[in-house]
Amino acid sequence: MPRSEYRPIDCSMHDKLEETSVRGTIAHFLIRNGEGVEQEIQDRIQDIYARDGVEYMKTAGGLEIRLDRLTAFNGEVVT
Repeated sequence: MPRSEYRPIDCSMHDKLEETSVRGTIAHFLIRNGEGVEQEIQDRIQDIYARDGVEYMKTAGGLEIRLDRLTAFNGEVVT
């Protein structure tokens, strides 16, 4: 299955994700998978990184999430 084109998230939201990662606090996420199904997750952000031109975050629970799949972070819409 071909990967969809990556669309970077807003810089201020990226900064909020980084800050939450550094603080080690539990965050609330809504993500939309490749099939368009929304999923709710509560976890700590372990890492934020880029690979092959795509930005990801890894949760403490081991999930790897493309940042452009985030639809909400701690109640704030991700753009």
